[in-house]
Amino acid sequence: MNDLPPCPAIAFPDFLNPIIVQIGPVALHWYGLGYVIGILFAWWYGGFLLRKKSLWYNDTPPMIPQLLGDFVVWAAIGVVVGGRLGQVLFWDPHYYFSHPAEIIAVWDGGMAFHGGLIGTIIAMIWFALKHKIGIWTMFDTIAAGVPVGLGVVRICNFINQELWGNVTNVQWAVCFPRDPDYLPRHPSQLYEALMEGLILFIVLAILVFAFKALRKPGIVSGTFIFGYGIARMISEIFRVPGEDPEWFSHVFSGTGFTYGMALSLPMVLFGLYAIWRAFKHSPENKTGLHSIKSNG
Repeated sequence: MNDLPPCPAIAFPDFLNPIIVQIGPVALHWYGLGYVIGILFAWWYGGFLLRKKSLWYNDTPPMIPQLLGDFVVWAAIGVVVGGRLGQVLFWDPHYYFSHPAEIIAVWDGGMAFHGGLIGTIIAMIWFALKHKIGIWTMFDTIAAGVPVGLGVVRICNFINQELWGNVTNVQWAVCFPRDPDYLPRHPSQLYEALMEGLILFIVLAILVFAFKALRKPGIVSGTFIFGYGIARMISEIFRVPGEDPEWFSHVFSGTGFTYGMALSLPMVLFGLYAIWRAFKHSPENKTGLHSIKSNG
């Protein structure tokens, strides 16, 4: 970093290293630790919500908290496998298929949220059906704590000096040493950490504790999906676009509509549908626990 030209904005902190500790060829990366923290927090927080019986319809949680421990392994597999396959298939299939060894190098970054979401949804549906849990209540239990993990991982993106923003003259612009041009840029990773992480978590917590949203299966998970989609689309305005597929660039070139926005738009629409469905099929309009599970 000493050979870099003077930064006209905030220089990236010297003490931030993507690797926490390294022993020989084995290294512990902040990026990988971020996913571990996110999964463990969602596990703990979900259990915390399940122990608060008053939050659930008829004071009856959909499962015992201990059951979430069995789901953690499946959640981790869904996040990692889905996230990496999403990165490979959605963003840069040509590169990864030309360098197959790079497909498993998750420690270097490169996890697509949309792929991780799909992988986790599949794991949740399988787990819910196996244990006869309402699918929407399963979604809600997990979704409530996910924003914390998203925020931590975005901070790790900042530490990795990846997914940085467009060139700007705002006072909080950052010069990233890994940027070949070494220009002041939006710290878009931190914007995302704030929107997808802190703000979205607070919104969901207000719904859960102040409005008892868990009594209407689908509101929390629908709000999460909708909120993430909106936050991601906003962040795309400040973030340097990824390598868009050729067909997408040909159709939307010069419009300002990015591939990240295109992947997030269905989330916004599905989130709105989930919220609408939650109110229409609220178990408070039904009778008995059977109705909760059949519509959950």
